[in-house]
Amino acid sequence: MDVLTVTDPARSGLAELRDGRRLAWAEWGPAEGRPVVFCPGAGWGRGLGFAWDVLDEFGIRLISVERPGLGESSPAAGRTLLDWADDVRQLGLTDPAVVGFSQGAPFALALAAGGLTSAVAVVSGGDELAHPGSALPAELRRMVDRVAVDPVAAEVDFAGFGSAETLWRLTIEGSSDEDREVYLQPCFARAFRRALDAGFVQGAAGYARDTVLHFARWPFRVEEITSRVDLWYGGRDSNPTHSPDHGATLAARIPDATRHYLPDRGGALLWTHAREILDELLA
Repeated sequence: MDVLTVTDPARSGLAELRDGRRLAWAEWGPAEGRPVVFCPGAGWGRGLGFAWDVLDEFGIRLISVERPGLGESSPAAGRTLLDWADDVRQLGLTDPAVVGFSQGAPFALALAAGGLTSAVAVVSGGDELAHPGSALPAELRRMVDRVAVDPVAAEVDFAGFGSAETLWRLTIEGSSDEDREVYLQPCFARAFRRALDAGFVQGAAGYARDTVLHFARWPFRVEEITSRVDLWYGGRDSNPTHSPDHGATLAARIPDATRHYLPDRGGALLWTHAREILDELLA
């Protein structure tokens, strides 16, 4: 595969919210470009983007936002997925498109459910694992059931488990050979590890809350999302928390969804197929 050239953010800052909390962001591409909000993966800080080589060509201002308790964003105890939509609304962006990767997917779909966007791309995205009838591996089913029975205790468990080093190890050890070719490129690996280190700078509470929100029933019905949604999955994606059927059921549930299934690709589509993803997102 091609060697990635990873680019640091062009701009970064902190937005103050109505309740006094701060939301940290970083962005790439032209400052006056079309805004595309990026909801990154589990435990990430804001510093790792994607599509660095096409943002100027497409006129995209890519904005990665740290969720509460991650990086420099203030924590928010008891927050929900729809609270995230309210936080992002306060950034004052005009009709942003949205991209959600991995655990960022439910947060991206929450922005659609909250009426903030008309176009979403979910890439190797976390599915609604607690949706009735989801066929999950036994270990994942136990975690989902644990969240359903006692979400407070589950959040404590996730906080005790989560760390930058743990998520790095799980990503590398649990990925296909094709994905490891991406993640272990020296330039990418350095940026990825920096993003994880930044995400856990306040500890693991932000990651733990995100994981509970992902594994619980979502506080909106994806069947009522009116935004156009593109779902991107690779058949060689071996992460069990993404989607048990590579987005097939999720695509059937969302009225205006298109599923892009690449059987011979892995989960790193955000970096191997960035041009195609953005082409569809902005079509």
